[in-house]
Amino acid sequence: MGSLFILLPPSEGKAQGGRASTKWRENSGLFGKQLSKPRTEIVNQLIKVKGGDEKLLGVGKAHLVRAKAANATLRGAPTLPAHERYTGVVWDHLDLASLTAAQRTRALKSIVVISGLLGAVSAADPTPDYRLKMGARLAPFGMLSKWWHDSLSETLNKTCAGSVVIDLLPQEHRAAFTIYPATVSEYYVVGLNEKSGKAGGHDAKAAKGRLARHIITECTTSSKALASIRSFRDPRFVVTINK
Repeated sequence: MGSLFILLPPSEGKAQGGRASTKWRENSGLFGKQLSKPRTEIVNQLIKVKGGDEKLLGVGKAHLVRAKAANATLRGAPTLPAHERYTGVVWDHLDLASLTAAQRTRALKSIVVISGLLGAVSAADPTPDYRLKMGARLAPFGMLSKWWHDSLSETLNKTCAGSVVIDLLPQEHRAAFTIYPATVSEYYVVGLNEKSGKAGGHDAKAAKGRLARHIITECTTSSKALASIRSFRDPRFVVTINK
């Protein structure tokens, strides 16, 4: 059996600043060569619209000022590894910094983030500060999830060929690609529901971070993927698995 990939969403919350010694370019990171062209198109448009407005970015006041400045100066921006850049609830509860060295190595090799700006980025990839949701409508591209679909599908299927893929994404991000069953070894779409059966939604974000952490710690080989998902326990939420 091949490798394991865990698909996670980015977070709206992001650490500021970064390392000036590692400047961001469209061809940065694991997927840079394959996704450089669509990334360039988005960056050019963000520069044209001066980083975006409140409607595009979904924030106001000081958050809008920061987001506009970051989006308008992406090329050559200081970077942090994606797992340090993202600071939202999922990532806080994933808490890669507290894993053992071996577990952290597995996490950095297996986690792929699906992003409105970057398309896809590995957890270890240099990542700039930015704000652009996958569900945003950026003229002239329209809904970014639809616009990304073909290039992102090609890239992910090529990268994940023969591997086990665990998809922990919200629907908004899952709409940005299609994984072809004939390409991968196994593809598990994993969600979290209330014990009543109701979808977990926003309240399940912390549990999703803990679930991702549980998979990384328990799934030492890709053959243990399904067992690791099924063994997760949470006081409020239960795991759902679709293949």
